[in-house]
Amino acid sequence: MSAVVEKAVQPVQGKTVTFRSRFENLKKQVWKNKISYLFVAPFGIIFFVFTIIPVVVSMGLSFTYFNILETPKFIGWQNYTRLFLSDDVFLKSVKNTFLLAAITGPIGYLASLMFAWFINELPPKIRALMVLIFYAPSISGNVYMIWQVMFSSDAYGYINSTLIKLGIATEPILWLQDPKYIMPVIMIVVLWMSLGTGFLSFVAGLQSIDRVQYEAGVVDGIKNRWQELWYITLPNMKPMLMFGAVMSITSSFAISDVTIALAGMPSVDYAAHTVVNHLIDYGTIRFEMGYASAIATVLFLTMIFCNKVVQNLLRKVGR
Repeated sequence: MSAVVEKAVQPVQGKTVTFRSRFENLKKQVWKNKISYLFVAPFGIIFFVFTIIPVVVSMGLSFTYFNILETPKFIGWQNYTRLFLSDDVFLKSVKNTFLLAAITGPIGYLASLMFAWFINELPPKIRALMVLIFYAPSISGNVYMIWQVMFSSDAYGYINSTLIKLGIATEPILWLQDPKYIMPVIMIVVLWMSLGTGFLSFVAGLQSIDRVQYEAGVVDGIKNRWQELWYITLPNMKPMLMFGAVMSITSSFAISDVTIALAGMPSVDYAAHTVVNHLIDYGTIRFEMGYASAIATVLFLTMIFCNKVVQNLLRKVGR
């Protein structure tokens, strides 16, 4: 009997000892690298105060009625019930957001990778110039003005003017007022601006790969550039691929500035209304902060779920 008890107790004791040893080892590592942690501390404190705490507070407010002027009142799941069962505009914004994310996200991600791969083969000076040219649209402040002129709904818009001169159209097309055309135009602009931070990370990742691996790959039987990309380049770029995927998903689900600048707020028949537009509407215009927090929580959880799915897929690259 005592032998059985000892066998039953041993795993528990082992786990306790293992946990304590790991905790002690963690303390030793922290103390050993205390200077590094001190340098990281300012960012960590700012991140905790201005990111972690607001997210947690927002989740809590999503269960309340809060209009900024009065004390939040707990109402349970009413905001979420209203969101999914009564708010038709939110459901339309969800459809628009997923449509934009499903099309612009993967295409923009693959385009960033392919352009980075092609540019990496250029001489250093030309490569630096091409990186600047491709990255510039994502940081340009007045980029929407170009597209507003191009897709202007009168005969002076560049697109309409060209179509009329070529005889393709007989009258100006209402690109940004007709619900049939608004979403395709938004997708074009978003894709044009998609070569952002993820693109830079891909360029940096390609530059960090040891050229000796490509020479060894030729010896091992790699016959073309596509095999080189799949068996050498992508496995070496897994951290950059993960980072690029996170940035792509985040940006595709957070589209709002483009739709507001081009289609207005709200757009005609809510044709380009996204979840972030809906969040801005209730958070900064109507000041229904409890309801806006519920929208933000749903969007936050959706983005986390999509990030996990994509990361699991990317872990299989090169296996």
